[in-house]
Amino acid sequence: MKLRFAPSPTGLLHAGNARIALANWLLARRHGGRFVLRLDDTDTARSTPEFAQAIEEDLRWLGLDWDERFAQSERLDRYAAAAEHLKGAKRLYPCFESEEELAAKRERRRREGRAPVYDREALKMTPEQYERALANGKQPYWRFLLSPRSITWRDAVLGGRSVKLQAISDPVLIRADGSPLYTFTSVVDDLETGVTHVVRGEDHVTNTGIQIDLFEALGGDSGRLTFGHLPLLTDADGGQLSKRLGSISLRQFRRDGIEPAALAGYLAALGTSADPVPGMPRELAKDYHLGRVSHSAARFDPRHLLALNRRVLHTASFADVRDRLPEEADEAFWNAVRGNLDLLREARPWFDVVRGSIVPPAQEAELDFLRAALDALPPEPWDEATWGIWVEALKVTTGRKGKALFLPLRLALTGEEHGPDLKRLLPLIGRERVVQRLRLGASA
Repeated sequence: MKLRFAPSPTGLLHAGNARIALANWLLARRHGGRFVLRLDDTDTARSTPEFAQAIEEDLRWLGLDWDERFAQSERLDRYAAAAEHLKGAKRLYPCFESEEELAAKRERRRREGRAPVYDREALKMTPEQYERALANGKQPYWRFLLSPRSITWRDAVLGGRSVKLQAISDPVLIRADGSPLYTFTSVVDDLETGVTHVVRGEDHVTNTGIQIDLFEALGGDSGRLTFGHLPLLTDADGGQLSKRLGSISLRQFRRDGIEPAALAGYLAALGTSADPVPGMPRELAKDYHLGRVSHSAARFDPRHLLALNRRVLHTASFADVRDRLPEEADEAFWNAVRGNLDLLREARPWFDVVRGSIVPPAQEAELDFLRAALDALPPEPWDEATWGIWVEALKVTTGRKGKALFLPLRLALTGEEHGPDLKRLLPLIGRERVVQRLRLGASA
């Protein structure tokens, strides 16, 4: 098996194409195959080395590696040779119509009740007309002559699929400036690099019919290809992902503190009946297969991703996160706060609570209670038993219990109404800071 992920380096990876990359990688690794990273960078106006580098960095962050890597810009001679082959076979023909002329043709066909497909008028052009157009400074673009048939295949996700080529316009494969388009370059690459499985989004189903026809025109055996089309992602409300969450890149997930094991586990299970389980791709590969993927669109819900992220953080060891915590944070701090984190970046404010200075909110109704708390404060050394000793003493002297006892203390010591267990947090804050905060609160 040989699979490929073929991003265009014209932007950052987002949830949708990360899912495609992961699916291809998991299948390749599960079956002992090869995974190829192909950069579709023939759009020279929009492709940049910076985006290419960012794509590779984000894939590695997600836990994906590759056995081969190449850029289409390195293979322009192969596309030129393939184009000459098609021209010799009378399957690639020149056209000169402008976009305005094509739009007018489509509109006329609609008014006449016909499908707005290209009318192949350029096939009637004589050699003399072609030379005259060149002499007048026009440059042709080139269309592929589709076969008069239907293309059928057994899709690994969607089941039986068929595309009627007569209902599609002959696709443009080469622009007037000589640059090749995706439909063409992708087929040439798949044929020449030995790709066996093409797994991509459902929006490519029609394109697959065209590419099978083109694959065979180039001398390939389409029977050796397996196609699988994953239904597209929607947002949590069923709307188009591209309009809302599609702009959320892997880079943004990283900045927000989403763990790669959470995102990989979520994307691997998305669209299946399986409950998502956090894990890096190498842990997920053994259980992955396309037959589990539903035919229906899958909803990408950030709340579910966040829940999975919590599971990762709540069980993460100090060694797992040490290099991403504040420099002086230790294992005791991590064990105290990890159970209250949705995102790793939320650890920073709690580090400020235990090691920095905070300004607790005013509690004018609690001045006497905070003075009593200061008087009952145990001497050091402190450990996890100190909190229990302290609050038991306060119960006796103040008669308070429950929220009336605990909330004023939490607010005075942390500035928050909720947070990590104070029996773990109190020794980390230390007696000196606790005294300062209680005095500050008691003097309000």
